[in-house]
Amino acid sequence: MKSIFSNIFLLLTLAGWAQTELNFSTFKNNEAMQATENSAIETLLSSYEKALNASDVPAVLALYAKDGVFMPSEAPSAVGQTAVEQAYRFVFSQIKLNIKFSIDEIQVNGDLAFARTISRGTTDVLAAGINVPEENRELFVLVKENGDWKIGRYMFNKMQPAQQ
Repeated sequence: MKSIFSNIFLLLTLAGWAQTELNFSTFKNNEAMQATENSAIETLLSSYEKALNASDVPAVLALYAKDGVFMPSEAPSAVGQTAVEQAYRFVFSQIKLNIKFSIDEIQVNGDLAFARTISRGTTDVLAAGINVPEENRELFVLVKENGDWKIGRYMFNKMQPAQQ
């Protein structure tokens, strides 16, 4: 009888150890996958920053999902590729950006993610011929499209009220 209990105890101990190893392995795999996804999102945001600073409409559009939405501060939302393209063409006809993003947070859940960022730099207001400070906080809702992260929704607002 003692031998049976010893064997059962040994089996339960081994099963618990195997489950611990499995959980640790799963945790390490999830951690590595999260780091990979975060890196891909950081690359996307860096590409977006470069496209904005270059006033490059095709590069911006390549970063948006097919059904992407651009929600600029104090302007109507642009829904879908055609509207997003028109909105950025208008924006780039009015201003020239020189900004740098800093990432505050990235959260990934499957094929959806969000990123909170702050952009700081300057804006050349083309019609007025002036250069003004630029500081915004942004929220990106990101989606995986054909295995690549894309901007699904993008909204920003000024950190400081506009000067009157």
